Amino acid sequence: MHGIRAPESQGHFPSRTATLSRPWLLLLTYVLAALELTCLFMQFSTVPYLSRRLGLDSVAFGYLQTTFGVLQLLGGPVFGRFADQRGARAALTLSFLAASTLYLLLAASCSPALPGVPLLFASRLPAALMHTLPWSPEDPRGRALGAESRGARTGPTPAALLWARGALRCGRCGRQDPELRGTVAFRIQYPAIVALMANLLGAVLSFTCIPASTKEASTSAQAAPPGGPKASVFDLQAISRLLLLPEVLPVFLVKVISSFPSGLFMVMFSIISMEFFRLEAAQAGYLMSFLGILQMVTQGLVIGWLSSRFPEEVLVRASVLVFIVVGLAMALMSNVFHFCLLVPGLVFSMGTLNVVTDSMLTKAVAASDTGTMLGLCASVQPLTRTFGPTLGGLLYRSFGVPVFGHVQAAVNILVLLLLWRKPIPRRKDKSW
Repeated sequence: MHGIRAPESQGHFPSRTATLSRPWLLLLTYVLAALELTCLFMQFSTVPYLSRRLGLDSVAFGYLQTTFGVLQLLGGPVFGRFADQRGARAALTLSFLAASTLYLLLAASCSPALPGVPLLFASRLPAALMHTLPWSPEDPRGRALGAESRGARTGPTPAALLWARGALRCGRCGRQDPELRGTVAFRIQYPAIVALMANLLGAVLSFTCIPASTKEASTSAQAAPPGGPKASVFDLQAISRLLLLPEVLPVFLVKVISSFPSGLFMVMFSIISMEFFRLEAAQAGYLMSFLGILQMVTQGLVIGWLSSRFPEEVLVRASVLVFIVVGLAMALMSNVFHFCLLVPGLVFSMGTLNVVTDSMLTKAVAASDTGTMLGLCASVQPLTRTFGPTLGGLLYRSFGVPVFGHVQAAVNILVLLLLWRKPIPRRKDKSW
C-alpha cells in the first residue's frame, strides 16, 4: 500500500476529469482500498483449501506462498515509483486490473475441466502489480494511515458465507458430498467470482473518478526537474538511496525485525487453523473476520486517537512491549478460545507498529518520494510471505505452535532493549 500526497491549499484536486469534491473523493479512495484488500483476504482464506483439494502437499503450498511473496516484494517499491510518476488514477486502475486477472485465473483453477495446479500458480503472477494506493489527507499522518485499513480485512466473512452458500448444492446434481472435487471447487469459485466482479468495478471507478494526480505541481517538478532526464520507474539506485538514509534505516529495521515473528505465525495461520485448531473453511473465515473487525476498530479509531496524544517513538515501544506479552501468552495457548483472548493484543501491536513506522518513514523523505517509501514499507509483509512458509513450516513441524510465541517474545525483547539504549530521534512533521 502506498500513500499519495494530498494538496494543501485547494478544496478540490487539480484534475480536469475529477468531478468529486475532496471529502467524497477521500471517501471513495478509502472504499476502493478496503474493496481490494477485502477481496485479497477472501482469497487468502480459501486458497489453502483449494490447494489441498488439488493435491498440493505442504511443500508445494509453501512454493505457492513464496511465489506470491516474492512477486509482491519485488513489485512494491517499483510500483511506488510508478505511483509517484504516473499519478493516482493510473496506479489504482492498474492495481485493480491486475487483481481482476488474479481472481479470473483463480476461478478458472477451481474448474475440474481445467488444469487446476498450473492455473493456481499462474494466478500468483499478477501479484507484482497488486498494491492498493490509499490517498492520505493532510490530517496527521498516523491518523490517515490508520484509517486506510478500515474494512480491509473483513474479507474472510464474505468468503465464509459464500463458501457456506456453495456448500448447499453441487454444481449439477445438487448433492452435498465433501469428497467430490467439483462440489468443493464450486464452493471456492464463489469468492473468486465475487472478487473478480468487485475488482472490475474498482478499476472502472478508479479510471473515471480518481484524478490523474493528487500531488501539487511543485512536488511533480521536484520529482522531475525541467530539462533533466526523466527518472525511471525501475531505478533501483534511487529506491535503495531512500532506504539507506540515516533517519530511515533504523526505523525500517525495527519495523521488519519486530513484526517478523508475528508475520511467521500469520503465514502459517491457515495450516494452524486446519491442524491445530481443527477448524473448517467457514470457521476459519469467521475467525479471520474476528481479527479483521478488531483491526478495523484498532486502526480506524484507537491508533488515530493514540497518535494525536502520544509521541510516535512511545507508541513504537508500546507495540514492541505488547508483542512480548502476547508472545509469552501464545507459547501457552492450547485451543482456539485461548487464541481469541490473545487477538486484541496481537492486533494492537501489529497495527500500531505498522501505522506508526509508516508515518515516521514517510516524514523522513521528500514529499515526491512518499510513494516509493511506502512501497518499501509495503514490501515488509511480502518479505515475510517469501521466507515465512519455509521457515515457519520448519519451526511448526519441529516444535509445534508454542515456538512462534517463544520466537516473538525473544526477538522483541532484544528490539526493546535496543530502543531503550538508542532511542529513535524525534522528527518534526512535514507538509505532505
